[in-house]
Amino acid sequence: MNYTLQPLGIKSWAEEDRPREKLLHKGKFYLSDTDLLGILIGSGTQAMTAVDIAKVILQSVDNDLNKLAKLSVKDLVRFKGIGEARAIIIVSAMELSRRRKDISPGERFKVTSSEDAYKILRPGMADLSHEEFWIILLNRANQVIKCERISSGGVSGTIADPKIIFKIAMENLASSIILSHNHPSGNIVPSEADKALTRKLKDAGDLLDIPVLDHIIFTDEKYFSFADEGIF
Repeated sequence: MNYTLQPLGIKSWAEEDRPREKLLHKGKFYLSDTDLLGILIGSGTQAMTAVDIAKVILQSVDNDLNKLAKLSVKDLVRFKGIGEARAIIIVSAMELSRRRKDISPGERFKVTSSEDAYKILRPGMADLSHEEFWIILLNRANQVIKCERISSGGVSGTIADPKIIFKIAMENLASSIILSHNHPSGNIVPSEADKALTRKLKDAGDLLDIPVLDHIIFTDEKYFSFADEGIF
C-alpha cells in the first residue's frame, strides 16, 4: 500500500506553536521574526506554510530586518506564495515601523547637535534606494516644528528648489532650518554640486532671516554634517 504524505499546515500545529495564537496567549515578545512575518503573510501554499515562506524571505536577506525593509513589492512577489496583495502588506508594515518615532505625542524635540538632526531624520530617510531632499523646521528655541520632504528623485540625484523650501519655512513660521539629502550609495562625501547648493540655500536663508543651520548628508549607517566640518 502506498501512502502520500501531505504537507502539514499551521492549523495542524499545536495551538501554542501557531504564531497568531502565540501572540494572543503569550504576547508579541514571544514571537520570532519569522513568526511575525508569517502573520503578515497570512496563509501559505499547498507545499509551504506562511511561516515556511517567511523563513525563505528572511534567509534571502540574511535574517536582517534592515535589508527586508529595502525590498519593494516587485522584489517580494518573486517569492513563491507572495502575491501583490501580500507584498503590499509587508512593505506597508515595514514602512510603518520605519516611521515610528521615539518622541512622545505633542513633545517637541530640541536639536542641539548634528547627531540630534540625524536621529530626527531617520524615520523618514532610512532604507531609501533613491535620493530625497528633506528639511527640518525649527522654532526660536531650536525645537522641531516638523520635518518635510521637499523632493524625491533617482538613484543619483534630486531637486531642491529654494522657492519651495523657503515657502514651506515661512508658512510654518520657522525661525531656522536644517537641510538634508541622502546618498543611497552610502558615500557621505559631499559633491561639488552639494557644496554649491548649500551655499546658495544658506545665502537665501540669510537674506530671508531664516538661517540654514546645517546640511546633513544622510546614509543608513552614518552622516556628514556641513556645520561640523566647518564648510559653512
